[in-house]
Amino acid sequence: MQSETLRVIDLGPCWTGGEAGKEAVAREIGRACEEIGFFLIVNHGVDDDLVLECRALAREFFDLPLPDKQRVAQPKPGLVRGYREIGTFAAGYEIDESSPGELREDFAIGPIDPPADDYHQGPRSDDHFWPNTWPDEPAGLRGAWTRYYRAMEVLSTEMAGLFARALALPPTFFADKNDRHISMLKVINYPDQIDEPAEGEVRIRAHGDLGDFTILHHEKTPGSLEVETRAGEWIEVPAVPGGYVVNLGDLMMRWTNDRWISTKHRVVNPPRDQAANSRRMSMPFFHQPNYDALIACLPSCTSADDPPRYEPITSGDYLRQRYLVGSVGG
Repeated sequence: MQSETLRVIDLGPCWTGGEAGKEAVAREIGRACEEIGFFLIVNHGVDDDLVLECRALAREFFDLPLPDKQRVAQPKPGLVRGYREIGTFAAGYEIDESSPGELREDFAIGPIDPPADDYHQGPRSDDHFWPNTWPDEPAGLRGAWTRYYRAMEVLSTEMAGLFARALALPPTFFADKNDRHISMLKVINYPDQIDEPAEGEVRIRAHGDLGDFTILHHEKTPGSLEVETRAGEWIEVPAVPGGYVVNLGDLMMRWTNDRWISTKHRVVNPPRDQAANSRRMSMPFFHQPNYDALIACLPSCTSADDPPRYEPITSGDYLRQRYLVGSVGG
């Protein structure tokens, strides 16, 4: 199946086709990762009712008065937890203090109930396992989003195994690099644009994600997600009913020595004649390996003619460096 240049990949054979089914799916994923680093998946195993519940509760949260949302505000700069209000943050490759904030608000959580051991709570853990901040309203949000985070962990484990197969690695290659991951889940609200944006104001500037991959649930609206092809053209990312968008991040690009790419993407402003009815919500799960996982060129992605292009770095150190320069997307 094709949607412009983006593949729609059916994960069904992973559940019903045994090893041969998983290998066939992995080959198709590998082609998509080399072509553009973006693809869509269906028959992924995540409960559609849970997705709808999380979206409905998120909409209720964003519809609250601003003072109510600010009760669960981001605890400190650079810590992706809690609520951030419209116009107070930005992503992209070319931002500075003069860049206007983006026309979105979000709410984020990290790992659920991490153990009280040295890895998760010791000095090396930094803020990766900072406690989540939950709103009192709407009732049920915490429970639903906890279940959804767990569902994303399960799907991420399956995707990591398929990525490994696509790279001619053992299916469990990434397992010990993800068993104490530092992934985060966001819900992003892009309100209707009743007033025309000021010069330079956009929903999200062009950027790449920081981790190894992202699993995104989004919707078709005026002013939606676009991805840049290898030819430098911007194309719209469709919203497939019951499906997810999967895109690669910087760490996977480094692991694969640029064989697979962390593709730039953005969310554009809607046309003015549709802007008053252009509200959009997306739910990205940013998968980030264990903070001490070493990101070094994979053996299957280098040769005498193609030596490693990046110095090895841990997942946590890379995340810290990128946050320091402010180039953080979502």
